[in-house]
Amino acid sequence: MKKEYSKLIKEAYEIGFSYEKAYKGCAQCTFAALQEILDLTNAQTDAVCKAATGLSGGMGTEGDGCCGAYSGSILMIGYIIGRERSNLEDIEGIRYTTNKIVRDLHSRFIQEYGTVICHGIQRKLFGRPYYLLDENEQIKFDEAGAHTEKCPHIVGKGVEWTVQTLHEWKLL
Repeated sequence: MKKEYSKLIKEAYEIGFSYEKAYKGCAQCTFAALQEILDLTNAQTDAVCKAATGLSGGMGTEGDGCCGAYSGSILMIGYIIGRERSNLEDIEGIRYTTNKIVRDLHSRFIQEYGTVICHGIQRKLFGRPYYLLDENEQIKFDEAGAHTEKCPHIVGKGVEWTVQTLHEWKLL
């Protein structure tokens, strides 16, 4: 990374925020922003970004699964440090290191939101969860600032925290 760290962190937040605001789909937007900020846009990471499609909105927009900003971030951490398919035996313990890094990211989400579950984060930010598969609920969600402020902020923070975590683990 040639960018100054403080500038990188600010840019990470801004790119994450702008991707979610423009495109929606928190997991993909998080991953795509991380691709850009880490200069990792290639055929492999594009395939992972595609695979993240169904992870948004608490997994399939059900809301009862992990936050898409959290899951998109974990995908990037796994891409950078995870064990290879050809090394499932993992004598080196790569999966244990990866899990430690993910737990550091998890702690940031817990400290800020008290949870990594989409509906729990909604409850904290909106005062209640929304069932996004219901058209009326989706309208209320959007009217409450979901895609203009709140979800872009979550994605921005997820991207920022991932960059910070990777930096702390000396992976950047």
